[in-house]
Amino acid sequence: MTAADTRRLKLLSANIQAGSSTRRYSDYVTRSWSHALPTGNKRVSLDSIAKMAGEHDIVGLQEADPGSLRSGFTNQTHYLAEQGGFDYWSHQPNRNVGRVASSANGLLSKLEPVEVSDHALPGRIGGRGVLMARFGDGDEGLVVAVAHLSLGAVSRRSQLAFIAELLADHPHAVLMGDFNCVPDRPEMDLLYTRTHLRPPAFCVPTFPSWRPQRAIDHILVSERLAFADARAIPAAFSDHLALAMSIDVPQAALR
Repeated sequence: MTAADTRRLKLLSANIQAGSSTRRYSDYVTRSWSHALPTGNKRVSLDSIAKMAGEHDIVGLQEADPGSLRSGFTNQTHYLAEQGGFDYWSHQPNRNVGRVASSANGLLSKLEPVEVSDHALPGRIGGRGVLMARFGDGDEGLVVAVAHLSLGAVSRRSQLAFIAELLADHPHAVLMGDFNCVPDRPEMDLLYTRTHLRPPAFCVPTFPSWRPQRAIDHILVSERLAFADARAIPAAFSDHLALAMSIDVPQAALR
């Protein structure tokens, strides 16, 4: 396959913590108010994230507020799409604590998806989901999925089994998001054995952002997609670093 037969896409996955600021473990307690009130520098943080996101073709968001009190009733995915120059966006609200604090997966794209779908994920506690976009027709088309998995291994296993079923028939697939686990956990084998996705060639620590030690944010790609340049980038003041990667997609998978 020649360079003319492929298109390079720049991907980004970011847990943006609804624009809140966490720079040390103690902030989870001392700045807990920022997770429920529309205060702090959330708009400044979002503008910084939008600038970073705008340098990519497809962006997966986790913990984007879909429009509750803490965001000033701003749909943060929509805001980032407008500020980052994305013509296409979609979001999947997952958790809603009254109208005080809500959370969503989000997708920003400079390519027009053929179809976007969202699915609730199983788990002991509800409120997790996977957002899927398809680019190109048929099973050979590129599929990009965005997910935020549970903290517990038992729930994560059922969620990964569900996602594996969704992606099993797609040879050109990307799964990105906050997995809350390293890529060699036993439950992750469900993806590697039941889909075309492969383990990352190397781990990029993303958490906590102020001293990254754990690789729990991932961009997994199928074996037919060449990838390069995996790297972590600060996502404003979130407790996660964002993860960026370039992939080469067959032109046929985008038509």
